[in-house]
Amino acid sequence: MALIPIYWWNKEVRNFRISQTSFRKQPWANGVILLACVGIAMLLANLPFTKEIYHNFLHTELTIHVASPDGFVDWFFPRDMTMEKFINDILMVVFFFTVGLEIKREVVCGELSSFKKAILPVIAAVGGVLVPALLFTIVNHGTEASSGWGIPTATDIAFAVGILSILGDKVPISLKVFLTALAIADDLIAILVVALFYGGNINLPLLAVAVVVIMFVALMKKLGEKRIAYYLVPAVIVWFLFYYSGIHATMTGVVIAMLIPMDARYNKAKFHRRAKILYEGLLEAEQVHTYEDFPNGPERHYLRRLSSLTKKTIPPSYRLEHRLNPIVNFAIMPIFALANAGVEITDPSYFNIFKAIDPVLGSVGLGIFLGLVLGKPLGITLASLLAIKFKIGAMPSRATWPMLFAVACLGGIGFTMSIFVDTLSFAGPEIDPAVTQHLRDAGKIAILLGSLTAGVLGSLLITIVAKIEKK
Repeated sequence: MALIPIYWWNKEVRNFRISQTSFRKQPWANGVILLACVGIAMLLANLPFTKEIYHNFLHTELTIHVASPDGFVDWFFPRDMTMEKFINDILMVVFFFTVGLEIKREVVCGELSSFKKAILPVIAAVGGVLVPALLFTIVNHGTEASSGWGIPTATDIAFAVGILSILGDKVPISLKVFLTALAIADDLIAILVVALFYGGNINLPLLAVAVVVIMFVALMKKLGEKRIAYYLVPAVIVWFLFYYSGIHATMTGVVIAMLIPMDARYNKAKFHRRAKILYEGLLEAEQVHTYEDFPNGPERHYLRRLSSLTKKTIPPSYRLEHRLNPIVNFAIMPIFALANAGVEITDPSYFNIFKAIDPVLGSVGLGIFLGLVLGKPLGITLASLLAIKFKIGAMPSRATWPMLFAVACLGGIGFTMSIFVDTLSFAGPEIDPAVTQHLRDAGKIAILLGSLTAGVLGSLLITIVAKIEKK
């Protein structure tokens, strides 16, 4: 009888592990965790007994201080590094590195690999960036908030694709592919926006050294080097050079990702030839040492070599992407949400995004909300309409304009990239730090409200259009 509860417990553990694995593989899993982290961050930032601990933790310094008793050496490295900056400037490098790998894969062999495949979602992505930026600028022109025009231009691929997967067959597969490719192109545009408009003052000598290192990595790739370590070490050097040169350090991830080889060390013929030799050796070792348990010493040798052969036959770019995706989706992005979504509600007017536009501060909330909820679907749809009308692109198969517009509404889910751009906006020596913090906090609330509205609106429209088109 004592074995029954033990068996039951082991069965429950096995079931939990299976369900945990299934949960991780769901396309909406990342979105659920991010939403939970947003709620936790908001609670931590506003509960009386946690908000001080929360903000103090984010502002904890992480610099290495080297000093000598006589004061000859007094060195901080890196300077002004806090926990919040560590998350936004170092951990997010890994996020951007993974995004860069995904973009490269789609450009080389995916949905952006040919002109015909890429042109419509790319044009739609451009429209989905320009119209929200224009609406934000119209609302905030000439005010302190005007520099935040880049905030409503991004689409969060995790949430958008996750909602599409929940909606199932209500959306044609061609439109799911369209939105995925659009979000990838949107990410690339957002990266360029951050690099060009939200960096600091450029230190040209350091930037020149970074370019030299990047050129060295490109040459190494050209010569056929495919070992990952030879690319990651220069990546760290480039990060430091970007960090101190004024280019936002997260751009390191994208730049290095574009240089990671997509060709494996062994091609198909070489793999089959070597695998055959190793497999024959494995069988021979098994026949010679039949009295030993599997795997014996010689068998372990051949299995290790087979494992190494398999690893070297998979392109380095794909291996890195496969390894990093779970880390990014279930660790880095939730940590980013915990650190950046915690807005202390010192001013209830943050939630009143339709309040009168302040002549000095503008209305960052209204600009972001209109950009995400109205600007994104309008920009995507109008750009697609023009591309198809002038026969530059082709309408996705089995898609209709009402359904395309409904799917375009999901493009207004900004979240991760929008919050990231918000953390970089409104800074400058001429702006009061208190004003900067006020604008950033109001912006984050607007991003959450706008993304939620866009997700709900898109889901409702897709459901309604699917029912009408079935009749």
